[in-house]
Amino acid sequence: MSIQSIREKNKDNIRNLILETARQGIVEQGYENFSLRSLAQRIGYSPAAIYRYFKSKDDIFACLTQESFGLLMDASSSVVPGPNEDPVSVLKRGMHAYVTFGLRNPDHYRIAFLLGGGESTPPHRPRNSYDSLRSRIQRCIDARRFPPADIDLLAQSLWAAAHGVTSLLVQRPSFPWVTPDMLVSRVIDSAVDALILPQLAPEVPENGHRLRNDKESAFPNTSR
Repeated sequence: MSIQSIREKNKDNIRNLILETARQGIVEQGYENFSLRSLAQRIGYSPAAIYRYFKSKDDIFACLTQESFGLLMDASSSVVPGPNEDPVSVLKRGMHAYVTFGLRNPDHYRIAFLLGGGESTPPHRPRNSYDSLRSRIQRCIDARRFPPADIDLLAQSLWAAAHGVTSLLVQRPSFPWVTPDMLVSRVIDSAVDALILPQLAPEVPENGHRLRNDKESAFPNTSR
């Protein structure tokens, strides 16, 4: 390995050390109370040394947020539909993956969603993860498992349900919760199942003409 490669590797190691230590400090102290001086003390560096890697506290927080959202996207992308799998099942598995990520990585979840940065920190949104949620909902609509509706309204409603249970379990671990798996499943099932179209058997009246069921009436025939 060349001297330059060794230097680059050392540089990456120091940068990662700064970020990991900063994440712990922000979670413990809160963003407002966290400072580069306290960070320097934690890792045994001078504040000036940290400025060689990051311009400001906001810059560090932006990097941490980006990293946390990237890991969340990896968790979401791991949910792959099986052959002929019901899109509703895929949607639920995706929501479970979101909650599981938060519970297994509470500091990442806090950085991404529960701890705010400074005013100069650009807003971060889990855009890729949100788009995945929208796509899964659209597949449920296309398969006529959900009625036609505002995709963003449905996505944000389901996101609110998943985020709510995740943030409660992350922020209030000492509360006497029921089994977390049971609670998470109930929240997700309740939120998703409320959107499912009823699967009614066709009704055939005495005149022999089949009546439209609720599922069909929600999807008018536009092919004429």
